[in-house]
Amino acid sequence: MNTAVILMAYGSPAGIDDIPAYLADIREGKPVSEHAVEELKQRYRRIGGHSPLDDVTEAQRAALERELGLPVYVGMKHWRPRIASAVHAALAGGAERFVGVVLAPHYSRLSIAGYRSRLEEALGERAELVFVESWHDHEPFLDVLADRVRGSDAHVVFTAHSLPARILDEGDPYRDELLATSRLVAERAELASWSFAFQSASATGVPWLGPDILDELERLHAAGVRTVLVCPVGFVSDHLEILWDLDVEARERAEELGLELNRIESLNADPAFIRALANLVRNALSVRSIT
Repeated sequence: MNTAVILMAYGSPAGIDDIPAYLADIREGKPVSEHAVEELKQRYRRIGGHSPLDDVTEAQRAALERELGLPVYVGMKHWRPRIASAVHAALAGGAERFVGVVLAPHYSRLSIAGYRSRLEEALGERAELVFVESWHDHEPFLDVLADRVRGSDAHVVFTAHSLPARILDEGDPYRDELLATSRLVAERAELASWSFAFQSASATGVPWLGPDILDELERLHAAGVRTVLVCPVGFVSDHLEILWDLDVEARERAEELGLELNRIESLNADPAFIRALANLVRNALSVRSIT
């Protein structure tokens, strides 16, 4: 059976001029204020005018394709190339079975479920689908992260994108999976001091999951911590949430507090991470063949 992998990411505007259309896509028809557009433009200007996400994801795709010996296609949730475009290209290439992998290890109905819905809608009944919903405890992935923080004398703060706090009342596993990843990495790396915080919350007028990384930095400073290493376990690529939220906003807050703040190098197309992704795909196919 001909198998193809659909590797999915959130998407990012190619440049500042694409930001209005990008925000409109995210808001799905809801009005986008001029303030929101200008604020995002300013952030992109601060990180050099564009996000590296497209280039990084393409590098991950090409490396995973080489590692697996299977065709791998990229589909973005909110930008080009779309998930549907990836599906159509794979079908045209003769794919009869698809493995769907989101470049986000932790499941939430507000995130991963949306990717699956788009993939299933584009695919219909034209091929078999094996979808990886969560890989937050995938051991090769944990090992890559543990290697990034092992031996650090700093207090390690694990981070991930925040979501509206209502998901806790809905029984969503997102926060629990993030805490499990953080604990497992800390155990592997034998960390003496670590904590978890969220980042990248949106100003929507409703409560979001916390604590926020900026508040966590203040707490750590008050507790006498002076050196912090940020390990964003919820992200596997360099993009705005890394380059702005951590490298600019969090770093500036740390400097105000007198904290030394560093972060791990993003996983991007690190060969060890690509091997972990390949192992994830092989495991998914093995489980499907058994069942």
